[in-house]
Amino acid sequence: MESGAKRWGCQRKQELNAASATTVRGCLNLIRNNVNKDSSSSVVPLGSGDPSHFPSFRTTSVAEDAIVGALRSGKHNCYAPTVGVLPARRAIADYLNRDLPYKLSPDDVYLTVGCGQAIEVVTAVLSRPGANILLPRPGFPRYEAWCAYNRIEIRYYDLLPDKGWEVDLDAIQTLADQNTVAVVIINPGNPCGNVFSYEQLNKVAETARKIGILVIADEAYDGTVFRSTRYVPMRVFGSTVPVLTLGSISKRWIVPGWRLGWIATSDPNGILQNSGVIDSITGYLNISSDPVTFIQAAIPQILENTKEEFFSNIICLLRECADICYKRIEEMPFLTCPKKPEGSMFVMVKLNVSMLEDVDDDMDFCLKLAKEESVVILPGRAVGLKNWLRITFAVESSLLQEGLARVKAFCCRHAKKQ
Repeated sequence: MESGAKRWGCQRKQELNAASATTVRGCLNLIRNNVNKDSSSSVVPLGSGDPSHFPSFRTTSVAEDAIVGALRSGKHNCYAPTVGVLPARRAIADYLNRDLPYKLSPDDVYLTVGCGQAIEVVTAVLSRPGANILLPRPGFPRYEAWCAYNRIEIRYYDLLPDKGWEVDLDAIQTLADQNTVAVVIINPGNPCGNVFSYEQLNKVAETARKIGILVIADEAYDGTVFRSTRYVPMRVFGSTVPVLTLGSISKRWIVPGWRLGWIATSDPNGILQNSGVIDSITGYLNISSDPVTFIQAAIPQILENTKEEFFSNIICLLRECADICYKRIEEMPFLTCPKKPEGSMFVMVKLNVSMLEDVDDDMDFCLKLAKEESVVILPGRAVGLKNWLRITFAVESSLLQEGLARVKAFCCRHAKKQ
């Protein structure tokens, strides 16, 4: 058949191209591909929040034994119910009920393939012609990706670095209109490493109630707090405003590859039920993939039997590494850190490009750093801030020090001559 003789109906999906271009994974792949393959230096990965590679951050044996037990029982080789197996949903509801003024039931919990699928579900459920959503800047680009795919207009409100990454509440009120469907709050903060106070979250809840929009609370880093600011889950304010909590075991238990997450509805006033959001969540899960059944079956043991000592050790490691990271950054005039990290596994750092020779911007910095020093860092533009960097400190402390020493050497080598 001659070329062009027949027209085929298949073609690329534009929305998917736009969505995939905005992911952390896509950006880090670009940076990693620039590492000099002939270099004798080992790669220092300071770009992604996955410390499971490192021995110090190994998960608890309680979790491992629960998985093995569930698998070997032979009882969990079947398909799971659409919303997840009941014992797992009950255990997650009990886990989330800590400090709540009212209690969640298993019917308020929907299991997902990690927190990533939870983002996919809620953006799909809330999408409609003309809809817009309020996202934090800087933020987590998975939201941009799924909003682009679902054709939801994105409106950004700023997190203010000079105020410890507080929410710009005035911007939320200005940006919202009759087509705004939700505001996203990420706490503990990715990428900023901040932890919102009770007072700040209460103001967010009151503002959302006044506008008439629900809150999507991304709490993937639930519990990973190591400073004096007390962690407050957004679901505490469910009586003020309906809250969709997105969570998982990935970060707190250091098992991102297990892909077990959830959506929990905190809405004692029944707004989500009456508006049809609950039915839409169930409907979407009916046509999507489920978390692995034997991992679901292990959840009750994992949540109920993990000792506090495991969490305390992880928090101590994160605090130690965060302190090292902040101290080393403070020693470099080329970088500015507006706030010492309080939680999650990241810190946002301003890149002083004007002090560097042959470095155009944050992307150029990261590409050249990878090539010359084999250090992988995420450019700030990937999370919404040009000429900033997102650095993860959730690695072995010795490797962190080595990586930051290489960053310093790179900056000194490219420093403008006085």
